[in-house]
Amino acid sequence: MGLFGLGEIMANLERPPVRQVMSQKVRDLIPSWTDLKASFPAMTRGTLIGCILGVLPGGGAALPPFTAYAVEKKLSKNKAMFGHGAIEGVAAPEAANNAGAQTSFIPLLTLGIPANALMALMIGALMMHGIQPGPQIMTEQPQLVWGVIASMWVGNLMLLIINLPLVGIWVSMLKIPYRLMFPAIALLCCIGTYGIANSVFNIWLMLACGLIGYFFIKVGAEPAPLLLGLVLGPQLEENFRRAMLLSDGDLMVFMQRPISAGLLGVAALLILVLLSPTVFRKRKEALAEAE
Repeated sequence: MGLFGLGEIMANLERPPVRQVMSQKVRDLIPSWTDLKASFPAMTRGTLIGCILGVLPGGGAALPPFTAYAVEKKLSKNKAMFGHGAIEGVAAPEAANNAGAQTSFIPLLTLGIPANALMALMIGALMMHGIQPGPQIMTEQPQLVWGVIASMWVGNLMLLIINLPLVGIWVSMLKIPYRLMFPAIALLCCIGTYGIANSVFNIWLMLACGLIGYFFIKVGAEPAPLLLGLVLGPQLEENFRRAMLLSDGDLMVFMQRPISAGLLGVAALLILVLLSPTVFRKRKEALAEAE
C-alpha cells in the first residue's frame, strides 16, 4: 500500500488536474460488427502475446499490453491512425492485458513464483493463511485451485452484470476533485495497515514505503521488482542454504541436473540480452511508441 498507493498519491498531487469527463451510455459501449471484424486479428495476436508473457516471473503487468501494442503497430496496415483512435491499438493491448492477468496464476499455483506485483501480494496473503503455493498445491489444495479457476469465469461475468448498468455512476466519480479523493484513499490505507496487526508501527512503515515509492516514480524506476524481492528473497535464501548443506558447499550442484542447468542457462541468456545495448535501445523505442 505504501509503494503503490501512497507513492502514486504523492506523484498525482504534482500533476495538473484533468477535467475532461465524457458521458457514455451502455449502447455506445457495444462494438459494432465492423469493429469486431477489424479488431479480431489484433485480439488474437494480443491474446497469444499475453499468454506467453503472462507466465514470465517479474515481467510485470505492463509488459504484455505494451508489447502487444508495439507488435500491432508494426503489423497493422492502419499505422497512421495509431494514437488517433485506431481500434487495433485498443483491442490488442486489452486482449494481452486480460490474457496476461489469467496466465499469471500459472507460475503462482504451480511453482510458487509470483509473475508480477499483484501475484506477489496474493502469495503473501496465501502464506498468511498457512497455504504454501507450489507443485503440491494441486493435490493438497484442489478446492483452492479449482476455486481460483471458477472465480475467473464468475468474476468476468459479474464485471459485465455490475459495470455496464453502472457506467454513469463510475464516470460521474471522475468529477470528484482529486484533492478530496486522496485524503480518503490515504485514510483507507492507514485503516487497512493498522488492522493487519493493530500496530501503529505498520502505519509508519507504510509511510516510509510511500516515500520510497514516490522516489521510484520520480526517478522512473519500477517498484514491482522490489516487492518481488521482498516476497521471494526469504524463499531463495532458505532453499539456497538447504542446497549448500546437501552438497557440502559445492556450487556445481546446480549444474548437475539438466533441468536446473537449463533454467540457469536461460536466465543467463536473458540477462545478456537485456544488457545488450541494441536490445535495450529497441525496447525503449517500443515503449516510446506504445506511449
